[in-house]
Amino acid sequence: MTVSRLGLVVHGGRPEAVAAARTVRAWCAEHAVPCADIDVWRDHARRSAGEEIDAAGDPDLVVTLGGDGTFLRGARLAAEHDALVLGVDLGRVGFLTEVPVADVRTALDAVREDRLTVEHRMLLTLRASRRLEVPAGMEALLRYGRGPLLPPPRVRPDCEVDDEWGIPLNVFALNDIVLEKLSRDRQVSVGVYVSGRLLASYSADALLVATPTGSTAYSFAAGGPVVSPRADALVFTPVAPHMTFDRSVVTAPDEPVGLRVLERSGQAAVSVDGQLRGVLDPGDWIGVYAAPRRLRAARLGRMDFYGRLRERMRLTDAPAAVADGTAAPLWSVTTPPPGDMAHLALPTGPDEPAP
Repeated sequence: MTVSRLGLVVHGGRPEAVAAARTVRAWCAEHAVPCADIDVWRDHARRSAGEEIDAAGDPDLVVTLGGDGTFLRGARLAAEHDALVLGVDLGRVGFLTEVPVADVRTALDAVREDRLTVEHRMLLTLRASRRLEVPAGMEALLRYGRGPLLPPPRVRPDCEVDDEWGIPLNVFALNDIVLEKLSRDRQVSVGVYVSGRLLASYSADALLVATPTGSTAYSFAAGGPVVSPRADALVFTPVAPHMTFDRSVVTAPDEPVGLRVLERSGQAAVSVDGQLRGVLDPGDWIGVYAAPRRLRAARLGRMDFYGRLRERMRLTDAPAAVADGTAAPLWSVTTPPPGDMAHLALPTGPDEPAP
């Protein structure tokens, strides 16, 4: 693809990320590609994704240098203007980043020469009963990370605002949207709705709606299922619910999940991809649903998601199973699949992941 302008999101706390950024800038200079650093904490203030992208000159490629957290920040920027995002891996347990740091120059060449695959990842967005904001005086208490909070989400100008259907907010989540308690000694009480029908009223530490991409993040830590990032679904997972039914619910992509804070509940915080975006009072609600747009992520080859799952989660084989023999390939990896299996995602060679 033609790279007209590149935006760079760097984990400044990692020396190797700073060094890799110099490599990216040198590549840009060699190919006469304008390069802008997108520092989301510059000047001790946070800007909206749109403001950050505008300040960077509206890049068509966003490169992130760090772990999954850095990639999520870059994804928020890329989703705002449908830019391509390329994640360079400097993290510890990353599922999102694509390129080893030693290969960053090779990866940029591959993008420029169209030797890449564009993967489309599902995003979440939301409507709310009112504008999201953090109450005055609460930011200092709730702030975390190395910089100040993001500004309140803007209202989407291309959507209707309606008393019954709520306010459409300009937010995109690649991993999850979470409603969680503010008080340590009191759970949040929430009515959970799927496609407008009450599923159940929960008392829990938190309730989250994840994408398939986010199923290996907070949802997984809370006991939720692992979902292929190629799937289209919403994953609802309660966190430490005080009730018998504590399982995740996986919904179709056109089935929105609504969360209403009950009248005698305490306040609840709303986080989008780990970033606090507002506080809800009893009676307030949010509706989480699949966004009409998707994240465009650059892949230099097939992603071996299940191999990465085994490696990153350090999955081990049961001792009894190991004693009973070594697992061999299930199907042939040397001959093409038969006609009735030709449509399936299967490896094409002994060292090749499934497509």
